[in-house]
Amino acid sequence: MRFERQGRVEDLEELIQRGRAINLSCPNDSDILNNLANALSARFQQRGDEKDLDEAIQHHRVALQLRPEGHLDRSHSLNNLASALSTRFEQRGDGRDLDEAIQHFRIALQLRPEGHPLRSQSLNNLASALSTRFQQRRDGKDLDEAIQYHRVALQLIPEGHPLHSHSLNNLASALWMRFQQRGDGKDLDEAIQHYRVALHLIPEGHPLCSRLLNNLAAALSTRFRQRGDGKDLDEAIKHHRVALQLRPEGHPDRAASLNNLASALSTRFEQRGDGKDLDEGIKHFRGALQLIPGGHPLRSGSFSNLANALSTRFGQRGDRTDLDEAIQHHRVALRLSPEGHPDRSALLNNLANALSMQFRQRGDGKDLDEAIRHFRVALQLMPEGHPLHSGLLGNLANALSMQFEQRGDGKDLDEAIQHFRVALQLRPEGHPGHSASLSNLAGALWTRFQERGDGKDLDEAIQHYHVALQLIPEGHSHHLASLNNLANALSTRFRQRGDGRDLDEAIQHHRVALQLTPEGHPLLAHSLNNLASALWTRFQQRGDGKDLDEAIQHDRVALHLMPEGHPLRPGSLDNLANVLLTRFQQRGDGKDLDEAIKHHRVAQQLRPEGHLDRSASLTNLANALSTRFEQRGDEKDLDEAIQHFRGALQLTPEGHPLHLAHLDAHVNLAKIHLALWQSHQTAQHLDDAMDHYRVATQYAPAGLLRRLESSLQWVHEAEEHQHPSALDAYAQSLQLLDSHISATTSVSSRHQARKHFPHDLCVNAASCALRQGDVCRAVELLEQGRALHWTQIARFRTSLDDLRSRDPRAEVLVKRFRDLSAMLNRPAQTSFDEGRSITTVEAEAQHYRDLVEEWNKVVEEIRTFEGFSRFLLPPLFADLSEAACEGPVIILIASRFSCDAIIISHRRSPVHLRLEITVKALRDLVVKHLQMVRHGHGDSDTFEDVMGGLWKKVIHPVVRELKRFARKDSRIWWCPTSLFTALPLHSAGEYK
Repeated sequence: MRFERQGRVEDLEELIQRGRAINLSCPNDSDILNNLANALSARFQQRGDEKDLDEAIQHHRVALQLRPEGHLDRSHSLNNLASALSTRFEQRGDGRDLDEAIQHFRIALQLRPEGHPLRSQSLNNLASALSTRFQQRRDGKDLDEAIQYHRVALQLIPEGHPLHSHSLNNLASALWMRFQQRGDGKDLDEAIQHYRVALHLIPEGHPLCSRLLNNLAAALSTRFRQRGDGKDLDEAIKHHRVALQLRPEGHPDRAASLNNLASALSTRFEQRGDGKDLDEGIKHFRGALQLIPGGHPLRSGSFSNLANALSTRFGQRGDRTDLDEAIQHHRVALRLSPEGHPDRSALLNNLANALSMQFRQRGDGKDLDEAIRHFRVALQLMPEGHPLHSGLLGNLANALSMQFEQRGDGKDLDEAIQHFRVALQLRPEGHPGHSASLSNLAGALWTRFQERGDGKDLDEAIQHYHVALQLIPEGHSHHLASLNNLANALSTRFRQRGDGRDLDEAIQHHRVALQLTPEGHPLLAHSLNNLASALWTRFQQRGDGKDLDEAIQHDRVALHLMPEGHPLRPGSLDNLANVLLTRFQQRGDGKDLDEAIKHHRVAQQLRPEGHLDRSASLTNLANALSTRFEQRGDEKDLDEAIQHFRGALQLTPEGHPLHLAHLDAHVNLAKIHLALWQSHQTAQHLDDAMDHYRVATQYAPAGLLRRLESSLQWVHEAEEHQHPSALDAYAQSLQLLDSHISATTSVSSRHQARKHFPHDLCVNAASCALRQGDVCRAVELLEQGRALHWTQIARFRTSLDDLRSRDPRAEVLVKRFRDLSAMLNRPAQTSFDEGRSITTVEAEAQHYRDLVEEWNKVVEEIRTFEGFSRFLLPPLFADLSEAACEGPVIILIASRFSCDAIIISHRRSPVHLRLEITVKALRDLVVKHLQMVRHGHGDSDTFEDVMGGLWKKVIHPVVRELKRFARKDSRIWWCPTSLFTALPLHSAGEYK
């Protein structure tokens, strides 16, 4: 058609007009319908009018009906209809269109068997539709099937065919997509390979050239973000160009150019860190390997040397092609050294180290499993006393530590620490590896502290870090790392215990690290940020403005070292903005606030839609704008803050790994609506505020502790504003507190956990329920808050420790429950490292979802044990009232809102009595009573006042009510709470 050759819109309009006219006279001509439908689809692509697309699909359906099974052109109609449906899916997002398209593409493929000239086209069409569906539904099976079809299609299109580059591009795009889902570097490497081949096959000026260049650039950028080495994008290409210019394939000296790498250059790199030495060293190792023919006894060593150098470069720059190649060479070296070979243990160790490194990079547990297996075999082959024995122990321990971090089995971490201890014993003082062993053991102990909270582990870790630092002289390549490790551990202990001396020492070490980091060093900005962060923390503890000013100064320098385009610049902008906002809150200088908002805006602009940290940027900017609204009252700031908070919420849906950003956005929105309520007194604002608190407390990915903190804020605001949601807020707080305390590992730690939360939470909750007329709920909330002990006497609630001791089957279950709870309550990241890949982020999100699912299963299994059917569920009043079977139970409640009594009788409705005594008057009685106890009975007037007041205001109203229904010989159970626990209830009376 002339339109296809020249693209004139007039020709397309005429074609559609004629097609419609002919269709009226020949409605059953499938060719006419097909042509008309294709023309309408073309016009849709030109104008975007969906009516054209709908009409095209309608005509394609009729044409398909006119081409029944067996018709020569049926596959064409199926393909055309499927393509139009795929287009409509992309336009409207209706999955039914995509499902139907895939169905038609499958049938079309069946009608084009092997040998059919259009089979490769059908394979590519079906694969592309499956890839699209994967993007919508994230079902990896679709993507795997798409890649399979793309591979077959590529095999059917020989090199030189005009569509060969297209097929390469399709396969590469699907592989890249799978890498983004699963993080397997082989997919990314293969994708880049296909992009390169496709680009090489097409001449300059080819219409596919620009797309291929873009795809290749994006894939290389992804690998750069994943591995952190810019030479994926720059140096590797430049090196490849030079290699092609100087040594084309077939050149007799091509291998020689890579043969001159010397071990001395690699050693110098280890000493000085100059990457030029390492690059040149690898180049020479490659040449040496090629010069050593097969069968030579040194060939396995040459493979190992090259592999070790590649692993070193990977550790320095993160280029996964180096690691892939290193592992490949390690495997070859191992095959060349069969069992019994004297170097087999060392070669197993080398391969295992590389696999451990690959696991850290890609997260594939198979790599780690294989590494641990090789380490264990190597240890068996290496006799005790061998100089590499301690190193092998340390390597195995490191791998076990990584396995713990991935899978959460505490046995791995315990075994790792055990091996680290043995390795340290094998490296006594004076041993060149003593300091490294100290650091390794300290790191594992620090990890165990973060998991289990045993301060002894943290103390021992800091002790080892101290000794290690003393053993590493200034100028040593590990000195900076040792300073940072010690400083970070001290900061952790400060956050745990609040001892300012730890923070002071951490700052001191950060200062030394900064002094030892010369200008131009790649970690200078990092050192500045570390020091600034510690100074900011100290300001928040002590309020010394000098710390704050210095933190701002260091953050400014760090920002200056990250020019525009630097991947870490947005994070540096946020750091500076946050500290400026803190200084504004201290001193009230609006310039600081305005500058903070300016930096937050720039950071947000550098994180466009789709950026992993965009949600965090929106939240930071919204917080600063909210602060400016509170200062200046400009509702434009408030409106913009609300807009950004809502935007942040949309970017962090349920299950998103940015847990705290989601919760914090809801809490901040609640505060904004409270501010609006204060200004406008509109009930809707108050309701909206409470709704945001409610959602925040229900957001499971944020962890129990943060949800509990949010629920307590909800309680405070609901009570303050007398909102009807107060009772729900109390119930949620008690439920979260119950879950949080149940997850702790000992009675002492449970008591410690409770100290951090309001001691009167349960009595205030019960008071709230009584104020709302729900007496049964009041009793349930009291029991849920552990304020009463009478149900424990009646054995309606048993601790997990009792379950573990009385039922051996439950021991493993209880341990797993607490381990999972600890993992789920790790502090979540509020922002991502700029260089972190989406693969890593999604893997963390999936790992979290798996942990939640397992935690729920463990809880359900615990509930199957006798006495645990209500584990982590609120108690039921019907169960609690059974405790009154031997006589009435009287609960006395003293809260800041009211003083009340609840009488519970067996199989009767509970009775609520509002006591005519205030908390202040009750406190006066307690004070007088304690004075009498401390100094003797004192004068009779005081005694009569206390006992008489207690009888008249508290005991007598209860007794009067009991006389209405209780037997005279009935036993009475007094259950006081709060201030009532300090008074002699049984001694009350009117004494003369």
